[in-house]
Amino acid sequence: MLTKPDGMYEIQLMPKQEILVEQVRPEQMRAKPTDMSKLGFGRYFSDHFFATEFDRKHGWHKTRIEPQRQLRIDAAAICLHYGQEVFEGLKAYLGKDNGIYLFRWQKNAERMRNSCKRLMMESVDEELFGQAVKSLVLLERDWIPNDKDSTLYIRPTLIATDPYLGVRPGDEYAFYIITGPVGAYYPQGFNPVGIWVSEEDVRAVRGGLGEAKTAANYAHSLCAQNKATKLGFSQVLWLDAIEHKWVEEVGTMNIFFRIGDEVVTPPLGGTILPGVTRDSVIQICKHWGIKLVERKISIDEVVDHIRAGELKETFGSGTAAVISPVGVISYKGEKYTIGGNQTGELSQKLYNYLTRLQRGHEVDPFGWVERIDKLDFNSVVNGK
Repeated sequence: MLTKPDGMYEIQLMPKQEILVEQVRPEQMRAKPTDMSKLGFGRYFSDHFFATEFDRKHGWHKTRIEPQRQLRIDAAAICLHYGQEVFEGLKAYLGKDNGIYLFRWQKNAERMRNSCKRLMMESVDEELFGQAVKSLVLLERDWIPNDKDSTLYIRPTLIATDPYLGVRPGDEYAFYIITGPVGAYYPQGFNPVGIWVSEEDVRAVRGGLGEAKTAANYAHSLCAQNKATKLGFSQVLWLDAIEHKWVEEVGTMNIFFRIGDEVVTPPLGGTILPGVTRDSVIQICKHWGIKLVERKISIDEVVDHIRAGELKETFGSGTAAVISPVGVISYKGEKYTIGGNQTGELSQKLYNYLTRLQRGHEVDPFGWVERIDKLDFNSVVNGK
């Protein structure tokens, strides 16, 4: 690892490396859920996890897959005291011809690297990220639900692990991946949700962590989310932190408005998470010839369009929910109903197309979908 004159570390590309595999013993295997309709989200976890470690002397090493267990880190680990933690979320799909499919995993690898850069953390390159995801999914293939509404959720996480009480970037890191079967993110499934506009709490400011997928952003959102839940709403719609005027994103999703003959979504600018599904929706709409613009839109403009009957539909996008129609927006104590609180035409079309595309049932003009079940597991873990 070379040190630059300014004291920053160069991130070296990882060579292909072997992954040591320790499979769980039969008596240690976890019971798989049998009722797919009751999976929920984030409640079940598979038998194995991927892990690798970093230090300045050895780079990434001790790369392995082993039986699921509790993490062992020092009580003084930097991630616990100074928040150096980033994560990703993606899915593996059982689809066409009983194949196993991944969707745009390279974008997740890219976003993780960008998040690490923002938090001054060491990162893994795309090659190791892909090797890790594919090898773990192939080993856990029996955990992928055979159900059209369920998937195997994949959670890559990177943390600073060196024991040190002092504000500085870590020198030791752990990168690990866990997986588990999931169903619909929202209890109501693919049906309109209600969102509450926060007028006091803010999610991010420019120059902060808004564009990084880090635990701090989600911890910070819990207070407002609790307020929304108590009022009977599924999610928070965040406004900008300076003027409390401009729409930014929903707690777990990016947001889109179909106004007249165009679709509007707030632009990225450092305060909004660059969602993989968001980018996919933008490209799909343009591919379909739908006018889509990324521009600032105020909450007052949104309300004006609702009152004028010009806001045809609103929907969120994200890996967890894919597409989530929004039927009600609450702002300043007043509820505004969108599209009769029914799923909009474009929301339905995008959801149908994306979920079929992700499972290999649609022609992929974008090169986003990769089938991996025909890969040789031993070749993948050996970096070949």
